[in-house]
Amino acid sequence: MSRARAVLASIRLANSLRPTTRALLTEVSRSSPSPSLPSAHPRAFLFNLYERFRFSTKPDSILDLVAANQWSAELENQLGDINPVLNHETVVYVLKKLDRDPVKASSFFHWASGRDGFDPSSSLYSMLLRILGKKESMKQFWFSLKKMKEQGFYLDEETYVTILGVFKKEKMASNAMALTHFYKRMIEENGRDNVVKKLVELVLGNAWSSEAVKALADMNIAFSDTMVIRILKELRNYPAKARTFFDWVGRCPDYKHNTVTYNAIARVLGREDSIVEFWSVVEEMKSLGHEMDLDTYIKVSRQFQKSKMMHDAVKLYEFMMDGPYRPSVQDCSTLLRSISATEKPDLDLVFRVARKYESTGNCLSKAAYDGIHRSLTSVGAFDEAEKIVQVMRNAGYEPDNITHSQLVFGLCKAKRLDEACEVLDKMEEHGCVPDIKTWTILIQGHCAANEVEKALLLFAKMMEREIDADADLLDVLINGFISQNRIDGAYQLFFELVNKAHIRPWQATFKNLIDKLLGVRKLDEAMELLRLMKKQNYPAYPEPFVRYISRFGTVHDASQFLKALSVKDYPSVSAYVYVLESFFKEGRQSEAKDLLYKCPHHIRQHPVVSVLFN
Repeated sequence: MSRARAVLASIRLANSLRPTTRALLTEVSRSSPSPSLPSAHPRAFLFNLYERFRFSTKPDSILDLVAANQWSAELENQLGDINPVLNHETVVYVLKKLDRDPVKASSFFHWASGRDGFDPSSSLYSMLLRILGKKESMKQFWFSLKKMKEQGFYLDEETYVTILGVFKKEKMASNAMALTHFYKRMIEENGRDNVVKKLVELVLGNAWSSEAVKALADMNIAFSDTMVIRILKELRNYPAKARTFFDWVGRCPDYKHNTVTYNAIARVLGREDSIVEFWSVVEEMKSLGHEMDLDTYIKVSRQFQKSKMMHDAVKLYEFMMDGPYRPSVQDCSTLLRSISATEKPDLDLVFRVARKYESTGNCLSKAAYDGIHRSLTSVGAFDEAEKIVQVMRNAGYEPDNITHSQLVFGLCKAKRLDEACEVLDKMEEHGCVPDIKTWTILIQGHCAANEVEKALLLFAKMMEREIDADADLLDVLINGFISQNRIDGAYQLFFELVNKAHIRPWQATFKNLIDKLLGVRKLDEAMELLRLMKKQNYPAYPEPFVRYISRFGTVHDASQFLKALSVKDYPSVSAYVYVLESFFKEGRQSEAKDLLYKCPHHIRQHPVVSVLFN
């Protein structure tokens, strides 16, 4: 409580610095609680279902059998008895579902690769390596990479960069170095790399014409799936030319497209400026008996959602749900969440997703209900949202902080702030304690409505309930003060919460407040924030300081700024040069010379500095 009182006191101090001047229930009522899972151990459950799987080659039957048991010779025998017909799409489907169990994913992949009638591709190996690029599966990773090379496949740059990033993030320095050596050596040894580069240059360098076709034919290339995939990846930023090349190579007498290459071109075309071509390819591959694999679906769907192409994202979801390689319940929830995050969610799209998911015999999950509820509250359809909550209860899911937070957000968006506050009171009455996220949404809603005073009262109320503030809430409050041009109050509240509530602010909060302080000529206060940034191990934020000091600051200001850039040692030579050059650009040569005299000896004697002044 003592910390809460200290923070509340700081709020009062910061506050004193204010300047004076369709019926939707029926759409989902078909949902019912999911049937309870068998209580037996998964291994026993596996053997009980074995006969049901025996004559099935559907991807889910293979997945269920693999997922329910430890990998062993016995499991391999059972898979052999099922005798599934393996193809690219099926292996992708199983691998995607096993991506959290990399060792089992590796075992399945290499078992599948050893079966007659199935040949792995470079894209499958790339997918497997991304799954195995974790500390616990390094043995399987290096084994698979070696097998990939032995079979003549190529580690593409995208996969290499992705895995290298994971190694660096996980501080796996030796593995990162080994992977880099492997990749560079592979490029040096792969003579086909130059062929690919020349072909890509030819495709990109000229408008498609009979001359271009003749030039390609004269190269006399024996195309393989691996080469076609590599070329399409190189052309990924030029979808029209990628499609033209795809069509041309498909007409070559010694080459025929297959599922792997059709999925590759679909990934390239899955963007706004080539969406017509994308759907044309999807229909074409379907007519030829090729299926879109789950990995391609996930990547293209994410691109659609990122680009706010929700109609295409829903159309693609429906397309996949009608096929054998259906997206997971998480994919359904993610899509619903993306739709709800748009400026004005399209309820027709929301219910198309929900109906399609249910039409396959599934029951909506709590996350899916929340996705529907979020869209309804976002567009102000509160009566319908309440009906969805009731349906959700009937399905066995009680509303929680997520559900209530969505209602609070919608009410705040509709400027019904008093009702939003009442939601938290009702939550407490029913034993559902509002968490920091719910409080943050309520406070942010008041700040967005320019009700900062009420937001501060709500913050005080939250602190009295001994709920600790976090960086997210701090950012909301600072933005609230800034929106009312209360920069001094924002600065005061920032330091009080950092010092007394022990919050570690976001880097973006630091930058935002520094910019605003410099905008009102508060250099000393901004410098204090810069020092605190360094203490909290954030990178320096020099740009606004240099701009300000070079125009309005003194030599002393510049000297103090350079000291603040480094906690222990002198800042880098480039930092000194940056400030000196800025003085020159503003026509303040005298200040630049005076600053030079204050610089350490090694800076004054540095060749770059000497050239600058000579």
